Amino acid sequence: MAETMDELEDLISGLRVQIRRALANGQRAEVPKLRAELHAAEQRWDTGLQEIEGSDTGQAPLAPLPSGASLLPMREQVHQVLTLLGAPAAPKLIVAVHEAFNGGELVSAKLTSLRRDEERSFRSAPFARPYYLCSALAVDQWVSVRGLLAVSTWSLDRRMIGPLSPRVDFLSGAIRLAQHVERTGDPGPQTSRLLWRFATNIPGAAESFGSARPAAIIAAARAELEVHDAADRAQRKAAAEAARRRLDDVQQLFGAQPLRAVRSAD
Repeated sequence: MAETMDELEDLISGLRVQIRRALANGQRAEVPKLRAELHAAEQRWDTGLQEIEGSDTGQAPLAPLPSGASLLPMREQVHQVLTLLGAPAAPKLIVAVHEAFNGGELVSAKLTSLRRDEERSFRSAPFARPYYLCSALAVDQWVSVRGLLAVSTWSLDRRMIGPLSPRVDFLSGAIRLAQHVERTGDPGPQTSRLLWRFATNIPGAAESFGSARPAAIIAAARAELEVHDAADRAQRKAAAEAARRRLDDVQQLFGAQPLRAVRSAD
């Protein structure tokens, strides 16, 4: 007998509760099976929703989307950009990359509240989603680095930020963007402007706007990356190993509480 949408929604909610309880009770061996069941139930729900949307309801057809608009939720659009960059990024950069490669608009001010929404979702149902948009963590106190977004499926050391990390991430991001342009063909005007913004901050990457070629950006970024990469990796790895021993799941994704100075009594 086919499940109703209400039954599927009850099943999905129940499976999320079971996953949360299994994690809380240390029964991690049960989690993969429960997640597979959850994924299958969510797929059946999506199929049911598509059947409802495809049925003749007698309603007027929906207006077409504006040019450049995306059907994807904002969190998925942000996830795509972060996956392309491969490193924690600020909202301003996320918006610029999205506009250059995907068109449409993202509002950087909304990305801050998005991270808070992701934390609330994780706290209510840990690991219920395939990924979360989370924080980058400072290597010294493991607190959330203000203004940076990352992806929960990345390794912890990849989300650590030390003194050299912003430059390393900038260079690695430039390489990945330039490689993406090489794979996809000639860039449009917005993509060319984005490449130029990266090139102007990398010695030897370009002499003028028209000379900001992907191959030149990749070569120049790799040359500088060799100077900083090893030291940055070592610091990130050490901080991540220490954080895994000290932080719980929520803190590893969204940061520890900042240390507060203790005032002595007068």
